[in-house]
Amino acid sequence: MKSYLAAAIQLTSVPDLQKNLAQAEELIDLAVRQGAELVGLPENFSFMGEEKDRLAQGDTIAIESEKFLKKMAQRFQITILGGSFPLPVDNTGKVYNTTLLIDPNGQELSRYYKVHLFDVDVPDGNTYRESNTVVAGTQLPPVHFSEKLGNLGLSICYDVRFPELYRHLADKGADILFVPAAFTAFTGKDHWQVLLQARAIENTAYVIAPAQTGNNYGRRLTHGHAVIIDPWGVILADAGEKPGIAIAEIKPTRLEQVRRQMPSLQHRVF
Repeated sequence: MKSYLAAAIQLTSVPDLQKNLAQAEELIDLAVRQGAELVGLPENFSFMGEEKDRLAQGDTIAIESEKFLKKMAQRFQITILGGSFPLPVDNTGKVYNTTLLIDPNGQELSRYYKVHLFDVDVPDGNTYRESNTVVAGTQLPPVHFSEKLGNLGLSICYDVRFPELYRHLADKGADILFVPAAFTAFTGKDHWQVLLQARAIENTAYVIAPAQTGNNYGRRLTHGHAVIIDPWGVILADAGEKPGIAIAEIKPTRLEQVRRQMPSLQHRVF
């Protein structure tokens, strides 16, 4: 593993596939011009809208999202995480909430179907029932082993509230934890940063958390603050509340230092 720059993209995705992809391409280009070699997009990067519209356009969104990720990876010669997009599941009328990791040749390195679905009555009056349209994945997320970039563990948004998933990734050797999200504005203001810092600290790993921000559609407001966090829990970069990027250096020496000074992963009893 070498030192390199990583970027967490922050978008305000809307119910317009092509508009979202154009916005994402601009910010990927900006990240690459600043030197990023690893780029992450947020959950639902290519489409955020009403459930019925997302399902109606499911095939198109899935095809265009995957094509876009491979095109961006090849064009900019980067490794890219497609935070998530809907992938239709045969004979269900539903989709998987899917994240893909793509290499600079446009080849798929790994994929993950979100296992924890956001079925929550938020105190601001909004109700979310992700399971109405999404099929939960049945496999724990993978870790992709990279000599250049470190070992990359995948997750999506609501997963961040389930520390056992990240312990699994740590057990598999993860150095970097991806948490692409569309965190609600109401829960995000209290829980987003502290949860991400906890996952970084307890697993002595970097966290790269691309995010949605602002008013995506209707009453759907997302928190923003895409961040990159180091293994000690230090916020290295924060994209704030507007579309943009958080970019920071991933250092193997810092990873080794923290794990030497705080060898908690070696001290586990259970």
